[in-house]
Amino acid sequence: MNGATFVACLTLLSACGSTAPTATAVSAARAPAPPSSEDELAALLALPHRSAENRARDRYRHPAETLAFFGVAPDMKVVEIWPGRGWYTELLAPLVRERGRLTEATMDPADRTFRGRFAREYAQFLETRPEVYDRVERTVLFPPNHFELAPEGSQDMVLTFRSLHNWIRWGGYEQQVFDAMARCLKPGGVLGVVEHRAADGSDPRVTAEQGYVSEEYTIELARRAGLRLDSRSEINANPADTHDHPNGVWSLPPTLRGGDTNREAFLTIGESDRMTLRFVKP
Repeated sequence: MNGATFVACLTLLSACGSTAPTATAVSAARAPAPPSSEDELAALLALPHRSAENRARDRYRHPAETLAFFGVAPDMKVVEIWPGRGWYTELLAPLVRERGRLTEATMDPADRTFRGRFAREYAQFLETRPEVYDRVERTVLFPPNHFELAPEGSQDMVLTFRSLHNWIRWGGYEQQVFDAMARCLKPGGVLGVVEHRAADGSDPRVTAEQGYVSEEYTIELARRAGLRLDSRSEINANPADTHDHPNGVWSLPPTLRGGDTNREAFLTIGESDRMTLRFVKP
């Protein structure tokens, strides 16, 4: 696929779910785009900028179903928290490129630990495909001083994938992050959370060290931030995950921290059991 065709694909995808105006119905204000369907979002999975390594995770992470459940639309202002190596950025950036805006809240690139390295590597990732990522905006979410994601009440959606346990284990600032996410959402805005799931009633200070957090505690954090649980889904559930691995969640793919020890068993389990929660700002 050449560059012109690729850009044309991005433009088509950015219009997912919208109705093209007729020659007699053109107006200055466009109607909001409806949420993208699973089929529309599935088209993103085939775009050629996605790495083979990331495509291999689709069967575990169910991205089209997950984003459809959250209700993402191509004209939304979306913040993604701690995008890692850009797994979901590959999908969100082309979706909102023409009509919306994607802001990525990374760790602090000036930090001298591995966290800063993650942020710098992510910046390099964005430079690899400017035709896809040139409109991605960046901000910093990093304690103790960086908790402002976007202007108050400005965002349609905030998304976080598998990061909550780190906010707990790296300093106990999870409530500050939830407050920041809620603060930047518009009334009616959506917070989408995917996280490795511990049993309800478990101590989050203990389970987070293994990479897991309970739904119960997650819902309470959101409630304290002023958000309402709207719905939950088992899209990313995995009953084969027993939550008690020697290297915590990192025993499982894609990390496989134990190396060859019980590798086939962990590959058989697959990626972790995950909650998928949708919250709304009243």
